[in-house]
Amino acid sequence: MNEQHFTATILVDKSPMEAFDAINNPRAWWGQNIDGRTDRLGEEWTYRYKHLHESRQKVVELVPGGKVAWHVVDANLSFLADKTEWKGTTIVFEISPKGGQTEIRFTHVGLAPEVECFEVCSDAWGGLIHGSLRSFINEGVGDPDNVEKAA
Repeated sequence: MNEQHFTATILVDKSPMEAFDAINNPRAWWGQNIDGRTDRLGEEWTYRYKHLHESRQKVVELVPGGKVAWHVVDANLSFLADKTEWKGTTIVFEISPKGGQTEIRFTHVGLAPEVECFEVCSDAWGGLIHGSLRSFINEGVGDPDNVEKAA
């Protein structure tokens, strides 16, 4: 498998801990239809978007002000031939101070150019990270469930 996983990097005007706290509130920037705790190690939670996407994530790493990782334990993406394509992938946020700002490096490990969802999911993640998450961290208002951005 190609090791080119989808990555997006943003700079925000908040502290690493503020960015960490915002990432751990995906209802405010990814989607409001989330069931379960998203902010405690070992917890599992489910994201749903209409009939198009349902995935269950497990919080596998939480380093306050430093890193968040969610392992996708199950997925059903109805618009793909392999509806479980996300299963076994990991969504990672690496947070670090950078020149008076905070850098967030987002990587969806397993979302690589050779998988069917790469183009659509990369576009969606790019919009969510560069738009909704950045706005939520900097301004306190995200844009969850935006049709063009929902992966």
